Amino acid sequence: MEVLGSRVLVRSRDPERARAFYRDVLELAVYREFPGGTVFFLGGGFLEVSGRSDDEPTGAVELWLQVRDLREVAERLAEYVVREARREPWGLDEMWIADPDGLRIVLVEVPAEHPLRRDLRD
Repeated sequence: MEVLGSRVLVRSRDPERARAFYRDVLELAVYREFPGGTVFFLGGGFLEVSGRSDDEPTGAVELWLQVRDLREVAERLAEYVVREARREPWGLDEMWIADPDGLRIVLVEVPAEHPLRRDLRD
């Protein structure tokens, strides 16, 4: 299979509130808007918030967003934090927040000494 593009789709009980959260709280840049939905830039991908769902989010799906400065983000998003920032056993600094529907968003900072920051090629 040749994948030409991709995006994560989020359905919300309150689509307008969800779009406002991703646009105004997380300050994601808008890629495009269409009747009933908004597509946001998400690093190397896209996040589309469109449609409705009365289903509760499950822990089986989370958004993983890498940030430059987790401390700054933690201060700005304090009211949305569901788990404080900490260094994980795999070496990444992670904090969890939740969107208005309860979808978990993992905010990650890669420490300077982490292998993801180094070129391991010979």
